[in-house]
Amino acid sequence: MSTKHIGKQTVILQKPPSIVAGASVVGEKEGNGPLRRCFDYISNDSYFGEKSWEKAESVMLKQCFSLVANKARIAPSDIEYIFSGDLLNQCVGSTFALRESGIPFFGLFGACSTMAEALSLAAIFIDGGFCDCAAALTSSHFCSAERQFRHPLEYGGQRPPTSQWTVTGAGALILKSEGPGPYVTHITTGKIVDAGVTDANNMGAAMAPAAYDTLKTHFEDTGRKPNDYDAIVTGDLGGVGREVILDFFAADGMDLSSILMDCGLLIFDTETQDVHAGGSGCGCSAAVLASHLLPEMTGGRWKRLLFAATGALMSPVTTQQGESIPSICHAVALDMNREC
Repeated sequence: MSTKHIGKQTVILQKPPSIVAGASVVGEKEGNGPLRRCFDYISNDSYFGEKSWEKAESVMLKQCFSLVANKARIAPSDIEYIFSGDLLNQCVGSTFALRESGIPFFGLFGACSTMAEALSLAAIFIDGGFCDCAAALTSSHFCSAERQFRHPLEYGGQRPPTSQWTVTGAGALILKSEGPGPYVTHITTGKIVDAGVTDANNMGAAMAPAAYDTLKTHFEDTGRKPNDYDAIVTGDLGGVGREVILDFFAADGMDLSSILMDCGLLIFDTETQDVHAGGSGCGCSAAVLASHLLPEMTGGRWKRLLFAATGALMSPVTTQQGESIPSICHAVALDMNREC
């Protein structure tokens, strides 16, 4: 019988691994946002010196991986597994970025939830004794995502107020069996939730029910309450999705308005930057986690964080065929106290 599985969907790690380093690389628009001083590297060239958006995304992720290895003071050859994914077909952003690494690789797709998925699996591998060091990383690029999921930029289509701006950014973490923290202590793996939303320009409404389901399950499985955390951070519901999930919890008699943040609202200033409902994309929550959330913990402001990344599990074809948008959310509890 498992001694790590609690409740319906949550595992508690017996030997919580430590996140020993995080790194982020973003584009110019992100570098002009509220977190401009947090990022490790801001590129003023959206092509990152390449000839296509897709190659640019791979170069960006490769650069981010190099940065995190340097910050952790570890040789890439000492990393035993890489867990990575992105929004592009066949996860080519990650594949081409890491094809020369020589490190065992798990390619993942969880849409914008990919960083939480990668972080979960890296932590489980270490806690299970399958390795001592693993990396979790992901990326997205505004231009490559627009070409794949909506229209090439040359089309110049109108964006409705509910739409979100795909972040040009990458985030990378290195986890080890030992370290000063923060530690990955609990993981609540989400299940697919489909609220019937068919509008691909309203990702917040499509993903909010999945976030609500996972967070509610996390509280039930662990016996914790929202105020047991210094912050609960979703990614990326944007302004629309955040209001939806707040309404869901309000109907349960729970007010999360003072504690619930969203990566899509942290990375951009929705008043001064033309991003409509906020940011989105794999790289959004990844870059915010690596550059802002983790330093808030290591700097002493927060002791315990619940990171809940959300993803819309759709494809351009299913959207064009009129399918609804299934979504998912994975929640990862981080704690500066290993014996929490």
